Amino acid sequence: MSAANGTVIGGFTDHHVHLQLVDPARLAGGLLGRVLDLGSAPAVVAALAAAPPGVTISFAGAFLTPVGGYPSDRDWAPQASVREIADAGAAESAIAEMKTAGASVIKVASNSTAGPVFGDDLLAAIVRIADRHGLPVVAHAEGPGEAQRMPRLGVRALAHTPFTERLSDAEVSAQAGRIAWISTLAIHEGDAREIALDNLRRFHAHGGTVRYGTDLGNGEQPTGLNPAEVAALREAGVRGAALIRALVPVAATAEHRFLLPARDADPFDLIPLVPAR
Repeated sequence: MSAANGTVIGGFTDHHVHLQLVDPARLAGGLLGRVLDLGSAPAVVAALAAAPPGVTISFAGAFLTPVGGYPSDRDWAPQASVREIADAGAAESAIAEMKTAGASVIKVASNSTAGPVFGDDLLAAIVRIADRHGLPVVAHAEGPGEAQRMPRLGVRALAHTPFTERLSDAEVSAQAGRIAWISTLAIHEGDAREIALDNLRRFHAHGGTVRYGTDLGNGEQPTGLNPAEVAALREAGVRGAALIRALVPVAATAEHRFLLPARDADPFDLIPLVPAR
């Protein structure tokens, strides 16, 4: 809804969180209006989405990964948050399960630095099955060449800006026209951070779709809008109106309303609006 001195919104969107690894109640009252959970036990996150703590919750449900793949062996991965997929039949069952739980996307893991990854044929089959269920696929792509495979196989978004290796300009240009990147820049340090910043800077310059996301639950992070992630996006050249677009404002509700003074305003300058009585 527009107002004479700005736009009324319901907060911004974090496109990469893990609500089982944080206290979801701490999201209430902040500048976020929606979060996308990209890896939790489907029954647990569906229950949270049904009675959200002050924000709208969308979710993928469980990670889909090859047998023995990441993050099936990680202590931080909650019980029932991973489905190991051996073939297209197993993928069909898992995707139907996530759809029934209320998932709006499917999350696949493709991390060659931490175990096996899906071959091209099975990953393409997963994408086709998910498309048939109306669920776009988001991929954790890590390891040499993994990010480059994803758009070719029909994946719609990368859960992280590529940080394993510097993509060539031709690869970045090709990605910009085919796939969205969720930022998650602030989780990195050292070389991985510099690689991710360089990749995202060029991806954005080529007109690629950038989505703000923090990987909330990965290390110590604030549960609201993350200043370090916003600063990293600005460092990568995503500023002003482009930054607001990456944050994807959501519709205001009677209980959750802010005034965005201008389309290219600083996201921390949202003005809370008192609910109408």
